Amino acid sequence: MPNQAVTRTLTASLTNHSQVSDDLDSHGFAASKLWNIGRWTISRVWDAIGHIPDADELCSSLKKHDRYADLHSQSSHRVLQELGEAFVSWDKQDDPDANPPGYRKHGDEHPRSTVTWKNQGFKLDTAYNRVRLSKGTNMKPSRYAADYILCEYTIQADEQTLEDVETVKTVRAVWTGDQWELHFVCEMQIDQPESSGEKTAGIELGICNTAAVSVGDETLLYPGNALKEDAHYFRQEEYNTEGENGPSDHAEWARHKKSRRQAHLLHALSKDIVEQCAKREVGTIAVGHPKNSRDDSDWGRHDNKRLHDWAFETLLSHIEYKAEERGISVERVPEGELQTSKTCCECGKEADSNRVERGLYVCESCELVANSDLNAAENMRATVTPSPAQDRSNGCLAQPSVRLFDKSTGRIAPQEQVVP
Repeated sequence: MPNQAVTRTLTASLTNHSQVSDDLDSHGFAASKLWNIGRWTISRVWDAIGHIPDADELCSSLKKHDRYADLHSQSSHRVLQELGEAFVSWDKQDDPDANPPGYRKHGDEHPRSTVTWKNQGFKLDTAYNRVRLSKGTNMKPSRYAADYILCEYTIQADEQTLEDVETVKTVRAVWTGDQWELHFVCEMQIDQPESSGEKTAGIELGICNTAAVSVGDETLLYPGNALKEDAHYFRQEEYNTEGENGPSDHAEWARHKKSRRQAHLLHALSKDIVEQCAKREVGTIAVGHPKNSRDDSDWGRHDNKRLHDWAFETLLSHIEYKAEERGISVERVPEGELQTSKTCCECGKEADSNRVERGLYVCESCELVANSDLNAAENMRATVTPSPAQDRSNGCLAQPSVRLFDKSTGRIAPQEQVVP
């Protein structure tokens, strides 16, 4: 089997957290201050000449600023680079209602921002699970103080270790809302297997149902209940505790908690989708890519918010790299060009009226009854298998196997196995 170079992020907890938390706090606060200085600089230039400085212009302008020396030079560069990338992403939205990246503040205080150390800013000792993180020049109070933060760590996933990776490219200190943790961004070699089979699968990504999968004679449905519940709960936690001077500590905790839970769920979901496809000997997956969905007409304030929060690009990228590791190819299918949600996968008739209600699709021409998302998934599959009628059962489109996120285990399981 040929080897393949891949990039992965390994998360580690700090075993000496109490010894290094003050230093990490100082660097996290410093990263926020530098972000805010960069944000103020952008605002000043923007107001003066109507130009938004990019990351390179920001770094060139601020590299001699005293706050730039609070962090290792590569770490400061990364903070300003992230700010520049955030403005580019905002500008590409072309949405008059979207706000540009803001300042990082809790009232009059600076929150703990993520700090990144690149190759010249850290030294790794995998034999003893330790890493030295370089301090900024201004963080060295005297010549007798250590010029680094010595972190001792434990990789959170038992089956993973830094000794097996090709290269550790960056180390990131991330504040979770409760404590600091380290993220090691690594390059590693994996065995790339041959294609697991010759079958094809179609996947429709959505909000009510996070994913619908059609493999011909079998269909799988992944409801988005867990994501919606988390979004509602943590948004209320955040809004109910926001004070007059900005987000409270509890609001910031809720924001981080929601982000971490969503990231874990999307990883678990994409892993299960790929595993289920591999089990059914799928060699090619066609995934609907709703890249222009946010450019469509106004859906109202509530639905516009849900659409903006929809992390379809993240889920799609997870499916792609996990499928690649199993030798399964993934093809992105532009949804807007195919009208997959309106077209009957059986006879090809296109009609808005076929969607009787949110989850039900009934074709007036051939009388096909199907789950609307699975009908779209089967249309996706037809882009790879143009004449799929021979290997498809109409019944499975109406009665799919439902797989849910089990909060007690943090994994995806059949509906009947998940305790409500």
